[in-house]
Amino acid sequence: MALACLFAASAIAQNTDSLLLETNRKFTVIDQITDPAEREALLKIYRARTPSAKVDLAEVFLKEYPQSWLLPEVYEVAAKAYIDLGELERAVREGGAALAILPESPLLLVPLANAQVKLGRVAEAEQNAQAALAHLERFDGPSTVPEKQWPGVERELKASCYFVLGRVRTLQGLDLPLGEERTKKLQESITLLARARRLNPDDPEIEYLTGLDYIALGSRSEAATWMSAVYQRDSPLKELALAKLRTIFDQSRTNPNQSFDDYLRALSPPGSPSFADAPASSPGKTQLADYVGSQACAMCHQDVYQNWSHTGMARMLRPYAPQNILGDFTRDNTFYLGDEVREEGEKFEFVPGKDREPFAHMVMDHGRHYFEIKQSDHTWHRYPVDYTIGSKWQQGYVTRLPNGQLQVFPIEYNLRYRKWVNFWKIIDAPGTERDDPRTWEKFTPATNYLMNCAVCHTSQLHNNRGGGFEPDNLEFREPGIGCEMCHGPGGKHVAARSQGKTEEKDPLEPPVDFARISSAASVAICSQCHMQSAIRAPGAGGELNYSREGDSFYKPYKSRPYAEFFLNAHYKDGRFRPTSFIVESFLRSRCFRLGGATCVSCHDPHHDDAASNPTSLLFRDEPNRMCTQCHGELKDPASLQRHTRHPPMSEASECASCHMPRIMSALMSQARTHHIDDIPNARMTEQFGREGSPNACLLCHRDKSVAWISQQLEKGWNIHSAPSRISSLSSH
Repeated sequence: MALACLFAASAIAQNTDSLLLETNRKFTVIDQITDPAEREALLKIYRARTPSAKVDLAEVFLKEYPQSWLLPEVYEVAAKAYIDLGELERAVREGGAALAILPESPLLLVPLANAQVKLGRVAEAEQNAQAALAHLERFDGPSTVPEKQWPGVERELKASCYFVLGRVRTLQGLDLPLGEERTKKLQESITLLARARRLNPDDPEIEYLTGLDYIALGSRSEAATWMSAVYQRDSPLKELALAKLRTIFDQSRTNPNQSFDDYLRALSPPGSPSFADAPASSPGKTQLADYVGSQACAMCHQDVYQNWSHTGMARMLRPYAPQNILGDFTRDNTFYLGDEVREEGEKFEFVPGKDREPFAHMVMDHGRHYFEIKQSDHTWHRYPVDYTIGSKWQQGYVTRLPNGQLQVFPIEYNLRYRKWVNFWKIIDAPGTERDDPRTWEKFTPATNYLMNCAVCHTSQLHNNRGGGFEPDNLEFREPGIGCEMCHGPGGKHVAARSQGKTEEKDPLEPPVDFARISSAASVAICSQCHMQSAIRAPGAGGELNYSREGDSFYKPYKSRPYAEFFLNAHYKDGRFRPTSFIVESFLRSRCFRLGGATCVSCHDPHHDDAASNPTSLLFRDEPNRMCTQCHGELKDPASLQRHTRHPPMSEASECASCHMPRIMSALMSQARTHHIDDIPNARMTEQFGREGSPNACLLCHRDKSVAWISQQLEKGWNIHSAPSRISSLSSH
């Protein structure tokens, strides 16, 4: 199935801790490559005019830059070039290397699926086509495709996926003997091809394969209808369709006086499909119940409310109160420009600058907390602390300006190190607006709390004039994450219970019953705040992190393509680095994709021990129980020891030590990756180094080499019997 696959080297990059809007794509990924020679080598690949030239240049690039951040892009270009050259096996190999690092790539998955089905690798083709469909639903179009063109490209990609799935069913059916199962497979193919044709009505391959399915079913009249449609198009399939029509004519002719030409003229092609034939996907206009606030929930759910009120979610944003302040405003309370914070493995080192100068004093005056900041006029300006952000590992502070805007102070307090830090400089890519604290006094949107932070730190954020994320007119119903952000608007429920009525409702209807909804819906609710790639768009009434009408109260955000984030969003092996991508990491796991695991499988957002259990784990003292809920065969200590090759009760016998290593950057600490089924991969570490591909084994065995780990894994776990995640053109 023909498909123009688009890609360009100027893919846009997005910071890893910034609000994503539909209009704020500003930076390019290639600009982050600091080696001019590497950058030019990549551009040469994209400038090449022929597939053979692209392959040759890709091979040169991979030999010269085997640790490049941009290997997925190079492998992808090579894979598509091999498809154009007709070398499908090579295409599949190089495409697999790209997907091993960046799996969410429908622009590559679709042509690979087509190549695999042509090679008869139907299981792989089906898997990639299904993955591409899922990603096309989840992700917005890439910046390399003009916005006006993307809907058409997206339809063509989806059509190609359904075509591949149809072809898979055809091949499966033809491998079966005559009977009910064979008929079922061929009919499934016809249904899938109908979806493809609805999306792309001008592709003769879809019509031709539909005709072949009807021939295999023995339905010659239907087959002739579809082959007639192909014959009437000017395409390479025209003569093949004519041959099929002649065979059908010879086998079904009942009138000896009818000529073949008369037969052709009498045939009517199938009707043109309409997008109206497709199931409606737009949300309904049902008006949702009113939001009543968390205090209303407390009337009946007092214990749950009290537990929740001590969690980090409830305390994410709080109006100023002296007892809520965690930073040191009396002793070590000066921040100096010129000081550096260096990441050394899992720890941070604080290095005083040679020419350091004081920038901020954090002080108390008559029991009130203030920031004093030295501004460009060389005088100190005092601002009150009006809100606190966070209550567990780090705390930020907000002041309300005279115009009502809320601005986040550029300096935060880290409780682990008990230091004042310029946190944005630590997490942002170099050169961004807010990493220089001296720009704070401009009070730009980059440091505006309601524009950037409140969408995930407050409840029912809205623009009271019906607009979007603007410096003014933004308000929230509750600071922090209230009950209704997760369970939905409670007005209908509260009214019913106040009248002593029992509600008959769907488990997804507010208040949501998390024990009975699908895993996809459960994770989508958590994704409202925990998915960094979500692209935010205002609702019709100015709703910014919730809905007032439609099928659900939580907003079904599309995601920005992962390749369009700054390079600090991931390691060179493709795994996510910051915890702001915690859901994106989890969505890659087989626990979610195949096992139906959700966030609340392991976390309780209103546990009764929030003070001592800051991550809200269900089984804090028995962490393996979170895994043995599904993997019951490992409850037995002997079975666990055989699986881990480490003594029971040791750190290495904990499931998370190997499958969830601490490689994600949190608030100046390391958190566990939520890929979950992650397995130590020595080959990735050998290629990219310990910094580019952290290895769970080496986090404990720090004195060992990558070669030793590779030997141990192959000898003890037989991990290397599986194909390598990375191939190389230069090794072929």
